[in-house]
Amino acid sequence: MEAGDHEMGSIIQKLGLSTHQLQLLQTEMMTRQKSGGIAWLLLIFAGGLGAHRFYLGRTGSAIAMLITAGGLGFWTIIDLFLLSGMIRETNDQIETEIVNDLRLVENARANEERLDSNYGG
Repeated sequence: MEAGDHEMGSIIQKLGLSTHQLQLLQTEMMTRQKSGGIAWLLLIFAGGLGAHRFYLGRTGSAIAMLITAGGLGFWTIIDLFLLSGMIRETNDQIETEIVNDLRLVENARANEERLDSNYGG
């Protein structure tokens, strides 16, 4: 995914969120997003063990790296080129999960209000 595509997807995903929801999204992202600095340090100092992949939630490939000692270093070298994209992809997934959760809460509230108004609750 191109950088422009990434930004456009992020903007489209946030359309329709209220100011309060956008603030909640920002706060939640600050606590849940993965740090590029930590991921890079893990790759540099424990890349052969797949530590950076464990950190990014890529458990399957991290275990494979651990078992094969990073493909005898080949995976680690390849990940030097892939890591920035993996960080961005992981953070995009986290943002999507948060936005979906915010929309679910909003829909539940709207349904509750609709039921209350229909049944006098």
